[in-house]
Amino acid sequence: MKTGKWMYKYIKPYVPGMAFAFLLTITNTVLSNVRPLLQGMIVDEVFGKGKISLLGSLVLAMLLAVLLKDVFRVIDHYILEGTSQKIIKNMRLELYESLQKQDFKFFDSNRTGDIMNRLTGDIDSIRHFVAWVMNGMIENLFLFITALVILGSINLPLTLVLVSITPVIGITGFFFSRKVGPAFRKARAMLSQLNTVAQENISGNRVVKAMVREQFELGKFDEANNAYKNANIQSNRIAQKYMPFLNFLANTLNVLVLVVGGWMVITEKMSVGDYVTFNSMSWALNAPMRSLGWLINDTSNMMASAEKVKEFYLAEPLIYGNKNDKERNKRLEGNVCFKNVSFSYDGSPAINNVSFEAKKGQTIAIIGETGSGKSTIANLMFRFYDATEGEVLLDGINVKDMSLKHVRKSMAMAMQDIFLFSDTIEGNIAYGNPDATEEEVKDAAIKADAHNFISRMPEGYDTIVGERGVGLSGGQKQRISLARALLKNPSILILDDTTSAVDMETEKYIQQMLSHEAGNRTMFIIAHRISSVKNADLILVMEKGSIIERGTHEELVKLGGKYKEVCDTQMGSFNVKEGE
Repeated sequence: MKTGKWMYKYIKPYVPGMAFAFLLTITNTVLSNVRPLLQGMIVDEVFGKGKISLLGSLVLAMLLAVLLKDVFRVIDHYILEGTSQKIIKNMRLELYESLQKQDFKFFDSNRTGDIMNRLTGDIDSIRHFVAWVMNGMIENLFLFITALVILGSINLPLTLVLVSITPVIGITGFFFSRKVGPAFRKARAMLSQLNTVAQENISGNRVVKAMVREQFELGKFDEANNAYKNANIQSNRIAQKYMPFLNFLANTLNVLVLVVGGWMVITEKMSVGDYVTFNSMSWALNAPMRSLGWLINDTSNMMASAEKVKEFYLAEPLIYGNKNDKERNKRLEGNVCFKNVSFSYDGSPAINNVSFEAKKGQTIAIIGETGSGKSTIANLMFRFYDATEGEVLLDGINVKDMSLKHVRKSMAMAMQDIFLFSDTIEGNIAYGNPDATEEEVKDAAIKADAHNFISRMPEGYDTIVGERGVGLSGGQKQRISLARALLKNPSILILDDTTSAVDMETEKYIQQMLSHEAGNRTMFIIAHRISSVKNADLILVMEKGSIIERGTHEELVKLGGKYKEVCDTQMGSFNVKEGE
């Protein structure tokens, strides 16, 4: 889809209002040329021929034209500014909606700063074009046309002399636009890079300070800042290369009126009043020419921004659900089956030929070293990514044949990378179940062993947590994340290293709470601690993306393999022998 056609779909609902505003603009251009015409009449008819009786009516007409012009200008600017705000509101909303549909790969490939820049700076460039640049184009075009008609009717030879310069201006403007477009696109790219550096630094400010890397970050920002500055200077250099010549040609009109028009007055081929009209109206030919540069500038800037916004808006997610899923409103029972599943991140293998089955109500534990593929299994169940080979089945149905809502509505995950919103603790816990009552929120917090520390806070459940949970310990954030997952009451619950930051006593309490609900849901526990997984119905031991051992705690200990080795390291050989 071409950029212009894409933009028009947003503008189309407001065409009638914009057309009315543009009609007022055209009326303004006509009224702008009335005053010079009336001045010429006053000089010829009143001062030249002594018709004093006409002076009052001509002056009144001039004042009325100026008043109407100013009123119409206020109205058309009000309409266009309001319209532009409505257009970009809809555009920003649809762009944000498009972002919600994107899969993890999209966010893996695009930096946060780039996305934010499209939602703010790039869209505002489009707003400026709709509110001011389009109106400026129409205003200057009709100002030029009406001036040509009026001046041509007064003195055609002098008008043709003035018009002879316009083709040169048009050609210069064309080459200017060809050069300035790429320069503006580069400047926009550098602005995105600058925003990314700033966003990462602000989000990671604690790491920066802890590692004493302020000077390094300052250097990174300075480099990005310089790149943005240089890109803007380059685009400005292009403008400075052409703008003086455009201004020179525009100012030549005044010289031509003075020389050629003066000669015509002396030779009596033009009246003094007509000369005054030409002299006063030359700005109507001059102004559009002088404005041509910035109109091309802003249009090129807008096109660069629109292309970037359109690119995100038209991006198709690689993962989409089956809209014809007849079971979309049915809750999953909780049966999970992986059949010879393999997956690669951009060609780098993550898991290879993984197969296992989990029945409703069972607890499956997955243990292994960092990078062994544990979290990848959870991501494939949720369809954050799609398997490269094999099948992931939920209740016997391939997840690719189900709607995404059907898959994810019946599942919940307490993620390894915990994210808490800048909201109350209650709002964070109830995020996946906003209709939950206060008692249900409290019950979920009790099961996650979060209620006690929440109650000790000054505002209790109404305490506002900072961005990403700043102000809470790692263990407190994990317990709030777990409470959020439990409150969703899922058929399949995935705990991805959820208790790694809590003490052994708290972990034991949480395990006891979760064991009371055994049989109601299928549970996956991804962990490094043996204490977190030893009571599971099935333990999968992973290494380099493959399952190398499987069985219960007792079976794996007797096997004497990798799992036994980890047990010896963490718990000591005596406890392992006792099966504890």
